Parts: sequence; C-alpha cells; structure tokens
Amino acid sequence: MGQALLSQVRISSPMRLRSDLHIVRKLWHMATGLIGLTIYYKSGLSTDLIATVLLIFSACAFFVEFLRLRNSKLNQLLMVLMKPVMRESEKNAVSGMPFYALGVSLSLFFFPTQIAILSVLFLIFADPIASFCGILYGRDKILPNKSLQGTIAAFSVCYIVTLVFGLIHASPSMNLLVFSIIAGAIGAVSELCSQFVDDNLCIPVISGLGLFLLNFIITVF
Repeated sequence: MGQALLSQVRISSPMRLRSDLHIVRKLWHMATGLIGLTIYYKSGLSTDLIATVLLIFSACAFFVEFLRLRNSKLNQLLMVLMKPVMRESEKNAVSGMPFYALGVSLSLFFFPTQIAILSVLFLIFADPIASFCGILYGRDKILPNKSLQGTIAAFSVCYIVTLVFGLIHASPSMNLLVFSIIAGAIGAVSELCSQFVDDNLCIPVISGLGLFLLNFIITVF
C-alpha cells in the first residue's frame, strides 16, 4: 500500500523559478521568521538556548536534505508536500530552510541580542521585499541576479526597520538616524552577497557583523 500511495505522488505542474514572484514563498519566509521571533519573546527562554535549538534544527534539516537528495522517492514526496514554498532549482539542491535556521542561530550566538534580532529582521523583511521589487522593477542589473531597484528596496527596508527598532529599544537621536542610514547600506550589501552565498545564511551573518562593528562607532544599542 505504501508503494502504491507513493507511486501516486506527482508534481503536476512545474515548480516556481527564481525569476517568478512566488508570493507564497515570500509570505512563508516572513511568517516563519515572525513566528520564531514571537516565540523567542514570549517564551522567556535564553538567547543561547534558542540559538542552540536552531542549530540542532539546522543540523537535522541538513541531514534530511542529504537523505532526500539521495533517495528519489523521498525527494519526490517532500517536493510535493513542500511544493508551495519550494523552487524548481531546489529539487536537486539543498533548500533554503536549513540555511535559514543556521543563519539565525549563528547571529544569535555571535552578536549581542539587539544586534542579532535586528539582523534577523533584515532577513525576514529585506530579503523577500528586495526580491519582489527586483523581479517587478529590476531593469538595471548590478549582478546577474541583482538589480539596482532591488538593492534600493533592500536599503529602504533595512533603514526603516532599523529606525523603528531603534525608536522602540533606544532613545530618539541624531545618532540613531545616522546609524539607521548606514545600517540600510549594510543590509543592502548583505543582500547583494546572496548572489554568492545562500541569502538565508549571509544576510543575518554579514549584516549582524556590520551592525556589530557600526555600533562600536555609533553606539545606539
């Protein structure tokens, strides 16, 4: 019966490409991040414990990826189950999920809490919005899969997120305004780096490092 059931599992239509808007994936990306942050704040658990849980989850997710890429039936089943949020290119390559957990975990481990959370917010919002704007309006290419318009969107989102986050967790000041502008540039650069490394990993780690160094020069958090 199991074999018969598995034999009926098919991907009836092509999965989404990187060049598609893929709204469901973007909403999923933002929703999982926001749910994770809500759990973090509501649970009262320590940052180190959350980071450790995410690191373990990432290791398990990488193991599942390893298994599915070597077992066509398991891969086919998982692709059907996860089809709404998966890309065509992820059929035969590691998906973004383990990198998402790993990137957030590393940021929480290595950076002060406020800086780490801010870098995670960059991942949650700047990544999908930059992609959305780049696909719709990206006419001027900076890199093969990156446009000036998408980068401007990433800068704008990171700037606004930093400013709002700063107004909640720090005092309004000129330092905060300058910090937010530079943070926007840091977020945009980290998003550009996803041309070379998975965005779910490089955005929280690179932006976290940049924000950490910036906070030494312009102390806000």
